Amino acid sequence: MSRSGDDGETLTHRLVLPRDANHHGTLYAGTILSLNLEAAYATAYRTAGPGANLVLKRVLDLRCYEPVPVGTVVEIRGREVHRARAQLVVALYGSPLDPKRPTPWLDGAMQFVQVDDSGRPEPLAVEPAEPPPDLPEPWASLRRRAMKLLAVRS
Repeated sequence: MSRSGDDGETLTHRLVLPRDANHHGTLYAGTILSLNLEAAYATAYRTAGPGANLVLKRVLDLRCYEPVPVGTVVEIRGREVHRARAQLVVALYGSPLDPKRPTPWLDGAMQFVQVDDSGRPEPLAVEPAEPPPDLPEPWASLRRRAMKLLAVRS
C-alpha cells in the first residue's frame, strides 16, 4: 500500500509474511528488492505525473542495516531527490523498526527514465528546478550519495 503526503514523500507499508522470509525467518533479499522497487516506482510516478511512462534504469544503491522478522510492518518513505531532462532519482528510507533507535532499517536510491512508445528517452513533463531545492534530512544525504553514484557509468 502506498500513499502520498503533502511533504513530497510517498509512504509504503507492508506486513512481512512467512512467504517473504528467508531460512532465518527474516525478510528475504529478493523480496526487499521487489518491495523497494514498488515503493520507488510509486514515488517516481507520483512526482513525474499521470502521463509518466517510466522505466527503471538502475538501482544506484540499496543498503540493509538490520534484519526484519516475519510479523513486522515496515514503512518505506520515498522522495524524488534529483531530476534531469528525461530522468529522475528517487531515494528510499526505511523508517526505524524500533522507535527507541533512530536508525533506518534500509535506505537507497533508484534511477528512472521517461521513455516514449518506442522505448527511447524523452523529456519529463516538468523541467528540473535550478538550483535544486534544499532537502531536509535524510533526503539531503541520500541525494549526495546518489549524485556520487550517478557519476559512475554503468
